[in-house]
This record gives sequence, structure tokens and C-alpha cells, in this order.
Amino acid sequence: MPPGERTEVKAYLYNLNRSLFPKESVPIETVYGHLKGLKPSQLKQLQRLYHQRFPGDCIVTPEFAQRLAAISTEIGNPVCVYVNRRGQVIRVGVGSLRQTQIPLTELPRYGEERLCGIRCIATQLDAEPPGDAMLTTMALQRLDALAVLALTGSGFKGRGGRASGYVQTTYLAHLVPHPEQRWVVSPAMGLEELARQDFLDLAEGLEEEFRRAFTARQVDTERDRVVVVGLLTSDQTPDHFRHRFEELERLVDSAGGEVLETMYQKRPRPHPQTVLGAGKVQEVALAAQTVGANLVVFDRDLSPVQVRNLENLIGIRVVDRTELILDIFAQRAKTGAGKLQVELAQLEYQMPRLTGRGQAMSRLGGGIGTRGPGETKLETERRAIQRRITKLQQEVNQLQAHRARLRHRRQDDNLPSVAVVGYTNAGKSTLVNALTNSQVYAADQLFATLDPTTRRLAITDPDTHETTQLVLTDTVGFIEELPASLMDAFRATLEEVTEADALLHVVDVSHPAWQDQIHWVMRILNQMPIAPGPMLLVFNKADRISSEDLAIAREEYPQALFISATERLGLETLRHRLLQLVDYAVTV
Repeated sequence: MPPGERTEVKAYLYNLNRSLFPKESVPIETVYGHLKGLKPSQLKQLQRLYHQRFPGDCIVTPEFAQRLAAISTEIGNPVCVYVNRRGQVIRVGVGSLRQTQIPLTELPRYGEERLCGIRCIATQLDAEPPGDAMLTTMALQRLDALAVLALTGSGFKGRGGRASGYVQTTYLAHLVPHPEQRWVVSPAMGLEELARQDFLDLAEGLEEEFRRAFTARQVDTERDRVVVVGLLTSDQTPDHFRHRFEELERLVDSAGGEVLETMYQKRPRPHPQTVLGAGKVQEVALAAQTVGANLVVFDRDLSPVQVRNLENLIGIRVVDRTELILDIFAQRAKTGAGKLQVELAQLEYQMPRLTGRGQAMSRLGGGIGTRGPGETKLETERRAIQRRITKLQQEVNQLQAHRARLRHRRQDDNLPSVAVVGYTNAGKSTLVNALTNSQVYAADQLFATLDPTTRRLAITDPDTHETTQLVLTDTVGFIEELPASLMDAFRATLEEVTEADALLHVVDVSHPAWQDQIHWVMRILNQMPIAPGPMLLVFNKADRISSEDLAIAREEYPQALFISATERLGLETLRHRLLQLVDYAVTV
């Protein structure tokens, strides 16, 4: 054939191939895993595996298995080949199943009610059944099946003098929808017996079982199903960690979630990339998959990189403690002022977390309309959020001015003010209701009250029979390590504390960590720009503790009052002490 005609034929075949197999459908022959030390010829053999095709109902053909065994024996490493249900090889890797696994975010389908639609054929250089590490990785990816080919050593020399081997025995593993038994491993079988297995019948039968189990668990679809994860570091005491962990569970409940599983790890310090160690992250992922969770909540603040890494490894959404608290505040905000401050706090939290979204956040690239100076979508979004933050801060300043006018009006009426402060769920709103006979919203949950509520209280002096009017302001509850974005956004609310003539510090004495709660409230008060006025310490829920614990608290805080707002115990004494507190604050 003349050279010109040969060129035309090549061009025709190239264009025909492009039309029949678009660029998106041609597999990229990338070999993953441990490639150090591989020869170019060995790498080419691995890349050629992408051109293999299996019958739909066949797990693996004997010819492909023996070819895989020969390559694995020659390079001296396990080889893993991932095949979709159309029989196409979609991933080839050198190393263990964990080293070559498909990231959860790249799986074509993922969910507790079905399998991912991919099976793996993996070689193993010994005749042992697959171990827990291999089976755990199979479960994390929700593989349709795992076929393990146990090889002999180099038994003979193949063509070209290359070492070769053959499949000595095989194992077939797959998941089952039972929490007590996550997977099943077959007894050792021959290669021909493995090749006769009806793969489609197995995969479709398993998916039907998973679907039935998933449907049976969907009793309450309105609530998030949560795995709570903690990290006990060397700078924490076990008791403090336990109380903080229990508080996180209550925060999840307050946010409307259901805690299905709690897990924690003890490490000297957090892992910079994933907080937990690699093995523990796998445990969390497997537990989330087993119980059907759709959210993982960590007991500490996470960096954007840590969130991204954890979501890639676990496969479901991951949030930290601050984001959980912001979500609760967003649910509780009822008034315009509360919604305004919550939105500001959320935007300030999200602002530094816009990075790390890759090319999806950029409009710079090839093609019409993308060339020229331009700007990234990330920069556009950041500037839009910054403009919104600036506007919200201006509205918060107007809110501050409005509340300042209300305070000045009360001062003109000679009404002393007392701000009720304390740890969240200490019973502040219940106490305000009991003292003023009002109907401020109160509930046994964290951050039940978000917006400050002001009520008048008339107290008659039992000695002079004179009546004094004062104002009680119920404020938002404090919490350990209150997020900085909330402190800034709620400055208009917290000014009610700094501008009050006196403070009424309410403590839940029935809480096992009430001493720590006092510490955190005082720490937050000390961080305020203006020092608050004199303070009266009141221990609430005294009816819920034993006489021994009550005696210990009285001995430690002899000047404090011990009451029960729900049982209305000690309220008369509290009114008298409030009168003394206000008189002292006004004269000072």
C-alpha cells in the first residue's frame, strides 16, 4: 500500500475509533499503588489489563486469573483489579487492597441499601484466607465481591525467561446485611469452581437483602443518624473528656439528630490530617456503614483539610463541634435579631473554609469564555460572602444601638437591671418564669433560649414593705469553648450582660461537672470588653442531688444560694438577696 493511502487509512481508523469510543469512555491506563522498582515492560503488562473484558455473569475467567498470577509473581507483589458489572476493568493497582482501594468519593454508587457495583480480583502471595484488613477494606468500599487468588511461587520460566506462577487456590468474599456478621468468606476452592460462580445472581441477591434491611431501619427518616467521635489527648483528664463527650451527645440530640454509635481514640495529640489514626478512621467508616449513619460529628474543631480528608475516607458528611452548635442556633433563632446574628456567625465560620475545592471552584481554563484575566469562582464567592458579612455587621451595629436606647430608657425610669447568666441548660429561663410568672420558652435541652428576653420583677422588702422594680434579662447560655464567631456575632446580645447593673449566675448543681461549668462561664465573662457588675451565685436543681453532695457544694461556696426553680424552693430568699444585690450595685 502506498504511503499516502496508508496515512488515509490510519486517519479513517482513528476517526472511526473516536466516534465509536468517545474520549470519556476510553479508560485511562493508570496503574495505582506501589509502583517503585517496576520495569517499563512490567508496567506495560499491567496497563494491558485495562483492555480485558469479562462476561457479565462471570466473576473472573481462568485465563485472566492465570495471566494476573503470572504478572503478580513476576513483580513479587499482590495485584488488585477492579471490574464493573459490564465486565470492564476500571482500576489496576499494585499492592494490598487497602493500598489500591478506590476513594469512596469516586465510587459510582454508594449507600447502605446497595453495593457499589464493582468487584475486585486480588492476588495473594500465600495460600492463607483473606485477613481482616482486606475484608475491612472490602466492606468500606461496599464491593460486590472480592475474589482472592492465592498463588504459588515462581514454578517455571515462561516465554522470554520471565518468572511465572499459577493460582493454587481461591477464596470468594462478600458482604452480608447483618450487624453481627458483616461478611462471608467461602472455603478454599479451585479456579474452575470460582469461574463457574454466577456473579450477577450473587450481586443482585445481595442487593435485594441490603434493600430490605435498609427499608426496615427507616423508621424515622426526619432525623440525622449520627456517629459521635471523640479524641482523648494527653492534656485532658478522663473525667473532663467523658463530660465533654456526653455534652456532645446532648448537642446532637438538641440539633435533632439520633446518636447511633459513640467511638473515641486515645492519642497524645490529634493527627494533623485526619485527627484520628488511619486504623481508627477505618473503624469509624465501618461503624457508620454498619449502623446506617449519614453523619459523623467530632468533639473538636476541624480544619478544612481534616474535614475533606475524613469525608473522603469515611464516605459521609463530617461536621465538627462548632458547626453543630451553629446549626442548633440556626434552628433556635426565631426573631429577626436572632436570625441576623446566626447568619453572621455562620458566614464568619464558612469564610476560611472555602478553600480546597479544586478545579470545580475555578472558571479559568480552556474554552470559549474562560480565557483572559478573569477570576476564580472561589474569589467571586469569597467576595460575595465578605460583602454579606459587612452588611450583617452593620445591621448588628444598628441592633446594638437599638438595645442601647432601650437600656437608657430603663435607666431613665430608674429601673436597675440584672442579667441572668450561666451554662446552657442550667435552668435560667425556668428561673425567670418562676420569679416573674411569665412564659419565656424553657425546655430541658441545650440552647433552648437564644434571644434575650427581658421581664420586670417587683420585690417587696419584708422590713420596710417598700416595693422595688427591677428588670431581669434572660441571656443565651454559655458553653465550653464558645466559638469565636458566636462571640463576635452575639456581641449585641452579650452587651446585655456587660451593661447590666448586676449578674445572677445560675449553676446546675445536679450536673456532675458543675465546677467545670462555673469555670467556663467565668472565663467567658472575663473575656468581655467591659467588666460586668457584682454577681450572685445561685445553685439550681438542688432537689436532684443527695444531701452529701449538697453539703460539699455549700462548703465550697458558702455565700451561694441553693434553690429549685421547678419546685419553687428558695425563691423568697432569692428575691431578698436580689434586692440586696441591686442596692449594692446601685450604690457602688
